[in-house]
Amino acid sequence: MPNTNGTCLNVGVVGVGSMGQHHVRIYDELPTAELVGVFDADSECAEEIANKHDTVAMELNELLEATTAVSVAVPTQFHFDIATQCFEHGVSPLIEKPVVGDVETGEELRELAEKSDVTVQVGHVERFNPAIQVVQNIVEDLNVLALNAERLGPPPNRSINDSAVIDLMIHDIDIVLSLVDDEPESVMSAGIQSNRYGTATVDFESETVATLTASRLTQRKVRKLEITAEECVVEVDYTDQIVEIHRQSIPSYVEESEGVRYRHESVIERPRVPSAEPLKSELESFLDAVQTGATPEVSLEDGLRALELACTVEEKALDKPVSTVSTRSD
Repeated sequence: MPNTNGTCLNVGVVGVGSMGQHHVRIYDELPTAELVGVFDADSECAEEIANKHDTVAMELNELLEATTAVSVAVPTQFHFDIATQCFEHGVSPLIEKPVVGDVETGEELRELAEKSDVTVQVGHVERFNPAIQVVQNIVEDLNVLALNAERLGPPPNRSINDSAVIDLMIHDIDIVLSLVDDEPESVMSAGIQSNRYGTATVDFESETVATLTASRLTQRKVRKLEITAEECVVEVDYTDQIVEIHRQSIPSYVEESEGVRYRHESVIERPRVPSAEPLKSELESFLDAVQTGATPEVSLEDGLRALELACTVEEKALDKPVSTVSTRSD
């Protein structure tokens, strides 16, 4: 395993498809990363991306021998196998979401990770959206009653095996779980076309309720979160990275030439949201955790918790039996 005493880590990317090539681009730009190579089952694609970023395409074993940390951006069904090979080589992986395909495999991955002296981060990139990071500070001072998340869009132009619940809604599930400091108590969900469109209502023990919708059938892209609290309503636009806080409005009667008109004025605050690319912030955070040994901002436990709730939503929508909701360890 390479020496990690310096400020620059030897890194690589496993899987350079539509998402993985962005990991390659950012590692190539980061001063804390030395991009030593990439791997992909499609060798021609690996060569093309490697040449574009002045690095080399390698076999997987060769790449793991040469790196301290890698991004795992292969299809979900291969996450477990790649992650276990990372553990065997002492390489810290950032595993794209969902961390694995099912809860049982996740439990096995947890056991293997606990035996390995490596850092494991899960790629829930919306945690690093600057709008969400602003909201996390705001929510600390609020009594949150409800959250409503929408993640909608048209059918993608590439093949994705995961449903909209597992591929899209899981982003919002992770955000909700990070904002609500409590355990889910009950889940109701429904879906159509193999959950290409799915909705869920999650009740928490604190009586907070979250409503989530994910779709690959909607002919308009929507990425929004609304948080209703006793003190205000907070609206988040993930795409435009905008946060609006709606405070109690002021009712009044206004005299006009035709008579009296009732008016309700809203008080809207727009906190400053710094401009940043979420994926770049995510990879910077990952490398920092690897370098310092700190707990990643999105840990393996966070990823498994989001996965289990997403699987609960998925199974209930498909009328399959569900045994549990919570993934938090005692």
